[in-house]
Amino acid sequence: MTLHRAYVERFPLLDGIDSFEQLMSDPALEQRFHAFMQWTDAAAAPDVVTEDTTVPGPHGPVPVRLYTPDRRTTDLPCLVWMHGGAFMMGDLDMPEADRTAREVCARAGALVVSVDYRLAVGGVHFPVPLDDVVAVVRWVRDSAVDLGVDPDAIAVGGASAGANLGTAAVLRLRDEDGWQPASLVAAYGVYHPVLPPATAEIDELMAEVPALLGFTDEQTAGFTANYLGASPESADGRSMPALADLTGLCRVLMIDAEYDDLRRSEEPFHEALLAAGVDVTRHLMPGLMHGFLNLPAEVEPVGTAFQLIADAVPSARSSHV
Repeated sequence: MTLHRAYVERFPLLDGIDSFEQLMSDPALEQRFHAFMQWTDAAAAPDVVTEDTTVPGPHGPVPVRLYTPDRRTTDLPCLVWMHGGAFMMGDLDMPEADRTAREVCARAGALVVSVDYRLAVGGVHFPVPLDDVVAVVRWVRDSAVDLGVDPDAIAVGGASAGANLGTAAVLRLRDEDGWQPASLVAAYGVYHPVLPPATAEIDELMAEVPALLGFTDEQTAGFTANYLGASPESADGRSMPALADLTGLCRVLMIDAEYDDLRRSEEPFHEALLAAGVDVTRHLMPGLMHGFLNLPAEVEPVGTAFQLIADAVPSARSSHV
């Protein structure tokens, strides 16, 4: 498969941008980068009912946004969703959070709870972002009746750093609560503190991608160190799921991008899940790059990815009423 032409047509937006440090210091360059990454001229995502609220957490209230389908039932399925951003960027309004939540809400008829976890900036480090995520999942589980959610139809998921946080949260809930959601959805996640070696296939594919959009060993280790507040070597299974005991994990759906350096983490993690006896399905989305859930559904196979996530949200007892 070749790189999706929709990307190639927009590569000129990245002309003159050589590093993230450069674009973060120049608002005009940053605007062009966001136009590339988030398809700001795209058609609107599905219109669903939203409500912003907060959930109690060990470090203070955690902001969340609730997305409710039009066809309200007494027992909705639910997805708790975490955006990405290298643990240090992102918010509830970025398309990977808002558009994904709207698409899944409309397609699955599910309540989606999008989590604005604390970012690893300003002295915030692990386990604070993960604590926020765990608190929200527990709140959904324990408040299921009040939320109109079927407690047996809860899924947890996220993208990139959010996939790490969602997976780590599910592992922690297994260990601390003896509880698992019905399913885990992990989109183009990172699970290792340092990226494993690349394959020749990945190197060949990534040669087609501008260097700005790749993940180097040094960059990924830097994101890990910033998240941990310590060297990557200090990571363990609580922060980097590839280092954890994966046995007893709930059903897992992995959705990854063909053109993505983080396949170096995703592919061995998939193998580890299989070796641990986990029911895992992995889809490699052809022609797409890391962060593709920021794109609109009409840029196929992005729409297919949204549907895969929606299908992974378990059916509630009353979903067919």
